[in-house]
Amino acid sequence: MRIMGANAFLLSILYLLVGILVEGVRRVWPVGFIRRMSLSLDSLPARALELVGAMQPLRDAYFSGRISEFSVRLVFGVTTVSIIFLLAVVVGVFMGSLRGALLRWARRP
Repeated sequence: MRIMGANAFLLSILYLLVGILVEGVRRVWPVGFIRRMSLSLDSLPARALELVGAMQPLRDAYFSGRISEFSVRLVFGVTTVSIIFLLAVVVGVFMGSLRGALLRWARRP
């Protein structure tokens, strides 16, 4: 469990650092490639929020000026980290179950 948590933590930190770098470059040097990369990074949390029905209220609040761009980025970051941790737990449980099943199968006479 500790390894799963460490891997998820490192992966989420890497994803967030890449996002911060791309967003910084996009603000200074807004070329097509960087804009597409920024949209690609934003698509994961946007689709997850859309799936749970939270994207439209977030969009409405942003366009009406009730929340800032920083708040939207913060929500996207928290969503992304949550997705990464959830995926790490699911994969870890699956692999642990598979390993256990293989060990039981190997012990059979």
